[in-house]
Amino acid sequence: MKIKDFFFTASPGTGINVSTAVRDTMVLFNVDEAGAWPEGAPLTELKTGSLLVASSVSYEEKKVCVKITISFCKPGVEPESLTEFMCRPMPQERSKSEDNEDITGLVKRLVRLAVLELMRKLTGSNPAPWGILRGVRPTKIVHRLLDQGLIHDQITARLVKEYALEPAKADLVTGIAIHQRPVISNPDNLVREKKVSIYVGIPYCPSRCLYCSFPAFVLPERREELNTFLRAITRDIESTIKLVAKFNLSVESIYVGGGTPTSLAAADLSSLLGLIKQGFKSVHTREFTVEAGRPDSINDEKIDVLRQYGVTRVSINPQTMQDKTLKQIGRRHTVQDIIDIFAKIRHAGIPLINMDVIAGLPGETEADMEDTMRQIAQLNPENVTLHTLALKRGSLLMESLDSGMLTGQALPNEIITQAMLKNAAGYIAKMDMHPYYLYRQKYMTGNLENIGYAKPETDCLYNIQIMEERQTIIGIGPAAGTKAVSPNHWRLQSSYNAKDVISYIKNLDIYLNERNILLSRLYGDREED
Repeated sequence: MKIKDFFFTASPGTGINVSTAVRDTMVLFNVDEAGAWPEGAPLTELKTGSLLVASSVSYEEKKVCVKITISFCKPGVEPESLTEFMCRPMPQERSKSEDNEDITGLVKRLVRLAVLELMRKLTGSNPAPWGILRGVRPTKIVHRLLDQGLIHDQITARLVKEYALEPAKADLVTGIAIHQRPVISNPDNLVREKKVSIYVGIPYCPSRCLYCSFPAFVLPERREELNTFLRAITRDIESTIKLVAKFNLSVESIYVGGGTPTSLAAADLSSLLGLIKQGFKSVHTREFTVEAGRPDSINDEKIDVLRQYGVTRVSINPQTMQDKTLKQIGRRHTVQDIIDIFAKIRHAGIPLINMDVIAGLPGETEADMEDTMRQIAQLNPENVTLHTLALKRGSLLMESLDSGMLTGQALPNEIITQAMLKNAAGYIAKMDMHPYYLYRQKYMTGNLENIGYAKPETDCLYNIQIMEERQTIIGIGPAAGTKAVSPNHWRLQSSYNAKDVISYIKNLDIYLNERNILLSRLYGDREED
């Protein structure tokens, strides 16, 4: 039965609006919302291809119970219904310092679970390998359970039961979180509150890639425009250096990203990296990453700059090793350029190289992914980050699909994309790599995930910390965010710089002051600069 839309009705008196929970789950099955079901209308008015979702919530003997009924019609048959009951113990009242689920959160979660279970039965499909989880950071749930003393099997069972994850996904995310425990703050490792990471965002690229929605801009042609930005970000770095010294912070990792930082001229890159090294790097600094994502942004002189300032990890992000696809996604380089730059960075003695790959790019096949991974395995980087294509709002890819310049048939479907990821994972396993961090995004093909893999002892600490949010990260530059993490239950407060370069420059004093106040509150000095 082909389902196009659904109507919704809820029993009165619960005081909790669950319509969004229903809608979010129906989106997984590409079923649109048709609106509220007319009060008193009989089921016989329900048309073929439409569903009626009815919800009710009750509270019985210290239990919260949710009942979801989905009614549907088939041609020439009387309306039918499927019903799912979900009951859980009533949540205890929580204080501000606790991180438990309240009644509203529990009810909405049970509604999502019930709707998902019914739709899986009704359609015979499972487009949600991650169950009802919609967030970017599923590992955070696992870390909270580990904090409570649960072990691997208990956690995976809970993820399957309470969030409807496929067992393989539950095992994957639990294994990654357990692997991360030695390097993140947790109840057994609370001596890290003075350790921070630094992120510096350079918002420029040689050109804009088809799939990208990151706040990135083509490098300005007017030198004065670039100089204005460089003066601003230099002030931003210098202000952060003072904060790090003032609060006696130890910088554990430095990450220079963007954009493509190596889009800058060698002299400009040298000035910034020199200031960053002098201000932040110490005996406590374990890694210094610079993204050199595109071979057309880097040359021998810039590689020497990276080496000179002690960069320990470089990211080369081909996304594919197919010339036809590089051209399609707006890259101005070839596969051979990637191979040549990789060899030069290796020769420079920079210890770690990461390479990004995207499964699901326009026009690609399983054979293309096979060939891409074969070539990457031959290069043998220390890290590989395996992405699933996300159709991001604001990307040229989304605009091309909306305008009809590209059709949906140009993109590999969910089955092909899953086969691509399985193929890539096979090569990665042969490269002696393990998964060390994971995150998800909206609008990903097949509702899948992005996974970072690493050879033994080569995990990127910054990637772990930015995802798990248990270490303060100080953000510098346009679109950068500062996340001040309290070691007391790892609650965080954030401040963000403008994405737009002009707005960032214009309002820099405001952003610097907000960050100063944020870090002063966290580290006990309430004097506002």
